[in-house]
Amino acid sequence: MILVLGGTSDSLEICDRINKHENLSYILSVTTSYGEALAKKHAKKVIIGKLSKEDMIDFIEKNNINKIIDATHPYAIEVSKNAIECAKEKNIDYLRYERKSLIEEISYKNKYVVSSIEEACKLAREKGSNIFIGTGSKNLPQVVDYIPDRNLIVRVLPTSDVILSCEKLGLNADNIIAMKGPFSQSINEELYKHYDIDIVVTKESGVNGGFLEKVNACETLDIPVIIITREKIDYPMVINYIDELKKIL
Repeated sequence: MILVLGGTSDSLEICDRINKHENLSYILSVTTSYGEALAKKHAKKVIIGKLSKEDMIDFIEKNNINKIIDATHPYAIEVSKNAIECAKEKNIDYLRYERKSLIEEISYKNKYVVSSIEEACKLAREKGSNIFIGTGSKNLPQVVDYIPDRNLIVRVLPTSDVILSCEKLGLNADNIIAMKGPFSQSINEELYKHYDIDIVVTKESGVNGGFLEKVNACETLDIPVIIITREKIDYPMVINYIDELKKIL
């Protein structure tokens, strides 16, 4: 039995690939009800909830898991670290799928590459007044704490729990763009212009996350962009293209 750690569109494509192998069984793990709704369109067995290391060990034992395919978000570092440790302890295979980094492909000069949300917020606060936060909702408590005196425009998923969490942080309808991505370059450009954005903060999310479209929109409008890089992890085995799954499966 394979445990697929999901949370990205890539994990759903991985499930589609596994579905072609009738002899392979798997369970897809997601963390939100929204993720569960999407997952059930691709996988027969879906579990929902955050798995601690202890939870994961228990799940591996009870479900006879013999392989972990980690297709979590590039910034869900703790889950990946736990999965690596669990695989080692239980002596099972671990495979990491991660979108290839695109930073080296960006020629735009007006970019700042940082390694943490704190560093990104400090820089954004120094350089901007109307700041576009394109990092998702997870880090918003930190963002609001680090940038209390600037106008923040946050783009988040249009789910009730996410919008409520934004409101609890003091953000209102003037600050919240509730839309499901990924977004084209033209949509990003229109949003930046509409909200008079003077600096953008984003994560290095990869092709499927619409990362280049955000950066290219900044370049077209000559808006500086702050890019938060991924933490480097020494994965036991990693692939960057889903087609590589074929020979591994």
